[in-house]
Amino acid sequence: MDITDMAQRIAAGERRALARAITLVESGRDDHRAQATALLAELGVAKQALRIGLSGTPGVGKSTFIESFGLMLTKQGLRVAVLAVDPSSSRSGGSILGDKTRMDLLSRDPNAFIRPSPSQTHLGGVARRTREAVALCEAAGYDVVLIETVGVGQSETVVAQMSDLFLLLLAPAGGDELQGVKRGIMEMADLIVINKADGDLKATATRTQADYAGALRLMRKRPQDPDGFPCAMTVSALEDRGLPEVWERLTALSDWRREAGFWDATRSQQARYWFEDAVKTALLAQLDTQAARTALAALGDAVAAGGQEPAAAAAEFMRQLQRET
Repeated sequence: MDITDMAQRIAAGERRALARAITLVESGRDDHRAQATALLAELGVAKQALRIGLSGTPGVGKSTFIESFGLMLTKQGLRVAVLAVDPSSSRSGGSILGDKTRMDLLSRDPNAFIRPSPSQTHLGGVARRTREAVALCEAAGYDVVLIETVGVGQSETVVAQMSDLFLLLLAPAGGDELQGVKRGIMEMADLIVINKADGDLKATATRTQADYAGALRLMRKRPQDPDGFPCAMTVSALEDRGLPEVWERLTALSDWRREAGFWDATRSQQARYWFEDAVKTALLAQLDTQAARTALAALGDAVAAGGQEPAAAAAEFMRQLQRET
């Protein structure tokens, strides 16, 4: 593979080259990982797109919202990339990857790029290489990158470590004020959007928005938030209502953080987070050797038979691993 040629094609905005590059960075093969690292180094620091993480429970209408929101942005002349993470089966390991099918209109827009990826065994709502895919989309010249998470609930916070703004999508009657003050994903959100505010659910959505607005006022103010943030809003992705207001709020928050210096500080902190994550991944890879697997199996049998305590066996395994390395 000619890394320089691929980097030039990505920088020129070729969608096929971008798709191949994302496949490369998602591969677990050692030779592919080396090529992916070289490709990202060749691309260097590209333009900074606005990274928007988007989460919500399954069935809340994330795909419908992203399609309507993305089409609104492309009509304004912006180039939009969507990285959708699909849950993988714990039994077969497979994923449906059906998000692109749900976004039929957006997928045909020449100013949009949609890439579904399996979550595989990675926890936190995103795939292990989603951050690298974001960097590739930035290098390809996209202005906005939407990162749609699996939608797993309160623990889905890793996306906040790869996005500039974090949008939480909720359904009408999705909780009360007590639900709103729970920690975890709620305290990560910059904007809470109550979707499906139409038809018979419109009044319910308004009440839910009021509940969460009240809960947000009780939470401790974050230094990276100006007055009025985080906030709760209602939208109808089906009827295209409320989307311009969401974009207006997001861009206002983004502009304020840039001027206040929080934008660069957050990006630096995120880079450190992913460096430490890469180190942990490399350390875990040391377990995937024949000697490590043999020792792990032997000690595991001893623990299962009741001949050794788990903590003592773990300490012994670490001593053996250190001798091997």
